[in-house]
Amino acid sequence: MVGEQIINVIRKAVGDEDPMEGVTEETNSGMSEADQQLKDRNAIIADITANFALLEKAVANFDARFTLRVLRSLNTLRKRFTSSILADIVKKTFPPSHPAYSSLLSILADGSHADQDVSMDIDAETKAPNVILPEIDVYLHLAVQVYLLDRREYDKGAKFSDDLVKRMHGMNRRTLDSLAAKVYFYYSMFNEYLPGSEPSIGIRAQLLASLRTATLRKDIDTQATIIVLLLRNYLSTSHINQADLLVTHAAFPESAANNLFARYSYYLGRIRAIQLDYSSAHEYLISATRKAPQVSVAAGFVQAANKLNIVVELLMGDIPERSIFRQPMLEKPLRPYLALVRAVRIGELDAFQNTVNSYAEAFKRDGTYTLILRLRQNVIKTGIRMMSIAYSKISLRDICVRLRLDSEESAEYIVAKAIRDGVIEATLNNEKGYMQSKEITDVYATREPQDQFHDRIKFCMQLHNECVTAMRFPMNQHRLELKNAQEARERERELVKEIQSGDRDDDDGDFDGI
Repeated sequence: MVGEQIINVIRKAVGDEDPMEGVTEETNSGMSEADQQLKDRNAIIADITANFALLEKAVANFDARFTLRVLRSLNTLRKRFTSSILADIVKKTFPPSHPAYSSLLSILADGSHADQDVSMDIDAETKAPNVILPEIDVYLHLAVQVYLLDRREYDKGAKFSDDLVKRMHGMNRRTLDSLAAKVYFYYSMFNEYLPGSEPSIGIRAQLLASLRTATLRKDIDTQATIIVLLLRNYLSTSHINQADLLVTHAAFPESAANNLFARYSYYLGRIRAIQLDYSSAHEYLISATRKAPQVSVAAGFVQAANKLNIVVELLMGDIPERSIFRQPMLEKPLRPYLALVRAVRIGELDAFQNTVNSYAEAFKRDGTYTLILRLRQNVIKTGIRMMSIAYSKISLRDICVRLRLDSEESAEYIVAKAIRDGVIEATLNNEKGYMQSKEITDVYATREPQDQFHDRIKFCMQLHNECVTAMRFPMNQHRLELKNAQEARERERELVKEIQSGDRDDDDGDFDGI
């Protein structure tokens, strides 16, 4: 023993190492890596199976909050999904005779991106239960949907989702509402990612049929989700009339989630903006930006809503507040729109046209290019308004030169229209060819302050009503009240029977049940 220690000391001093030492360390490190993979694998399986208990509790208590907890955990778990892990869970959950057993395993086993994971044997004693809750069944199908979407297997995912939606169409359970809404969401996403517009158009019949069924069943989550998906589908192919008809005939549920309501308001604002109803579009877009989550995950939606809202405000003749462009989440994406606002504010057609040409690709990508082209008349009106403030009298020739118009007749027509629309307070002398501005009156002598106060009070009242609507009340409270009322009626019947039989006199009292 002492000799071995002396030999080791001499080897360290000389620099000679034991040749078996590295092999042992490599073996130990390999074993530790395998153990870590096995540990991670068991952890993800335990997390997924733990959601089964929450789904069972949701069914037992008829409480959708447990299902929402399961759906919130899905975004975290999806990063750790593999085909072998999901296959092991399917084997543990479903009996071999179940229809989903073979279908799910064929989906997970097939494909070109097979996972190279550490295999884990399933104990022979572990038997799958004979009765599977539909909620657990749909949850596992939803997990497979998410797995296929993350692996970008769109063709396989579209076919799988189509079969799942047709199967769910016959399920009528209110505890499945939240899960069904997610299934329809991914069903639409798979078809959007397929090349061409035919897949998106092809799913409209199924979505409309599902919307009719969800409305009859009073399935609020699925109903709100499908309406939003249909609006997105129609707008992606520029079918504005169909989208408007859907909004007219399908009432959006007032008790829908905030995220769905924000998306619905955004799509409705886009429809109204295309239909030239800018005031309504502005209200819907403001509602969408205020209801949207102000977190990094929803940054894309917040940016899209603010971009469209800026264009709508410019079309209304207003200038957006500068504070919008200073927000960290919006500062960089809104730079093209800041340049656009500057060009419209100063009322120069050359600056406006140069800005549109410079950022044309960004505007087309955002879907606001056609709306921005309508701003040319607003730029001209702004220029006329600036000149009416700067000059008490100006000739039509000077207006034509400053606004780069073709002729004095065009300038005369534009000035007359601006006066009629109330953009400027001026008079037009056609014989001498000049515009004379009126004296600026006190703004507080007009109706503008009253209109501003009315808009603010209306918004505060609407916000109060929405807060009252969003209040959460105890679940199943009506059932408890019905049970107490039924017990009171039973006690009343017993007392009446006792009085009729002579066992109790009227003077005995104790008529609490009546």
